[in-house]
Amino acid sequence: MSEGWHRLPVVEPDLFTAAAEDRQEKDPASSPLAVRMRPRTLDEVVGQQHLLRPGSPLRRLVGEGGGGPAGPSSVILWGPPGIGKTTLAYVVSQATQKRFVELSAITAGVKEVRAVIDGARRSSGAYGRDTVLFLDEIHRFSKAQQDSLLPAVENRWVTLIAATTENPYFSVISPLLSRSLLLTLEPLTDDDLRGLLRRALTDERGLGGAVTLPEDAEAHLLRIAGGDARRALTALEAGAGAALDKGESEVTLTSLEEAVDRAAVKYDRAGDQHYDVASALIKSIRGSDVDAALHYLARMIEAGRTRGSSPAG
Repeated sequence: MSEGWHRLPVVEPDLFTAAAEDRQEKDPASSPLAVRMRPRTLDEVVGQQHLLRPGSPLRRLVGEGGGGPAGPSSVILWGPPGIGKTTLAYVVSQATQKRFVELSAITAGVKEVRAVIDGARRSSGAYGRDTVLFLDEIHRFSKAQQDSLLPAVENRWVTLIAATTENPYFSVISPLLSRSLLLTLEPLTDDDLRGLLRRALTDERGLGGAVTLPEDAEAHLLRIAGGDARRALTALEAGAGAALDKGESEVTLTSLEEAVDRAAVKYDRAGDQHYDVASALIKSIRGSDVDAALHYLARMIEAGRTRGSSPAG
């Protein structure tokens, strides 16, 4: 099988190398706050402590402990949006000094995957620099598209770090699962997000002390974030911008509510959350728990309305 890859069109690694190096440079001040505050090391990662303890797979993957990279060559990260899947992939590439190439299964296909893999092989041979391929939304790839990754994973032509919000046992092919380590990411807690927000307020990469955040506004941010770090930082940035535009140095609850709309309901009509919420609704009705039944019914109705469809749809 590997011989077929030698017949692929030659792709110069310069473009991919340049893209990776651009990602590894310090983010300009014009970048979104969530990008500027992206962790540079595993120690700066918020949450996921079950994956970051000494000797854990991610620690071994970046070669900590003096023994060189001893962890799995490829991993699949499973968890809800905004909890650090892309961040972990980027940190791994930084720690190992590898090229970082990011693809999204929404826009990429087999052609793009093969081009990256061929460029990775050429870069490794010519420059001795290995490649981390981060593939977001891998569950959107068909079986044939996922099959195209197998030679690269099996032969370690790339370090694949794939991310999915869907159950990988149903959305990722078995041969790819068996060649990768599946890591489950947990939702971020309020304490995790609180620490992240306070770091963003004072860090020079973030807001650099330009504004302060009182407790009531911080509590509101935590509520609308819903465990999503990206959403929390985006909301903080919007609130800080609104406050500074008014000449204020404090992100008050009022200015935050003016700048940030209410949080979208976390719900997917075709994925795991749909069945979880529907199951919870049924169990609540069977148990005669009126409040719980109304809660889950409201979530389903609100999710349908906010997605531009009628509740019946």
